[in-house]
Amino acid sequence: MDRVIELGPLFLEATIETIVLVAVGVTVGGLLGLVVGTGLYVTRKGGLLSNGVVNLLLNIVVNVFRPIPFILLAVGLQPLVRQVFGVGIGNVAAAVVIVFAAAFGIARIVEQNLVSVPPGVLEAARAMGASRTRVIFTVLLPEAFGPLILGYTFAFVAIVDMTAIVGTIGAGGLGNLALQYGYRQFNPWVTWSAILIVIVIVQLGQFAGNAGARKVLRR
Repeated sequence: MDRVIELGPLFLEATIETIVLVAVGVTVGGLLGLVVGTGLYVTRKGGLLSNGVVNLLLNIVVNVFRPIPFILLAVGLQPLVRQVFGVGIGNVAAAVVIVFAAAFGIARIVEQNLVSVPPGVLEAARAMGASRTRVIFTVLLPEAFGPLILGYTFAFVAIVDMTAIVGTIGAGGLGNLALQYGYRQFNPWVTWSAILIVIVIVQLGQFAGNAGARKVLRR
């Protein structure tokens, strides 16, 4: 326990690093996932922008990268990240990998939630003269907003898990701290303290997501 108190400043730094990585993953990965997921939905057969070729290509890309275990994806993307950003390890590389992985996972979440929107609502908007683009932004996405919040909350929890795993490629955060000062130094107090902080972060995110979804769905 004394070791935990001694490492207090490192715990604070690691917590901030974890929160920053999660924020980047949810924000950037979430936006990319929203674009890809919406593209998957509107280009499917009978969709607002039906296009078989585009839909097939999007499905292939998502289906190729989404099933890859995150640790393998993190290691596999290192050479590419190093070529583009000049670094293959550290928080920058970790953020890029997290965004990449999150985007494809969130894309499927978005697509699945958009499917739940009643087609009649979209058809009514089109019958009133709204353009396809306007229907997407003013009807389709707003109608699915509540379920999307829950979907993004699920993704948030997954991204928190990713921030722990990227400690293996030299990133900071609670995962790296638990690995270096807990596991490798045989100090369970440090490991479980890091786990407790992760649980708190996940719970706060889950409560916020549930509250936001309830508020939207009641409207």
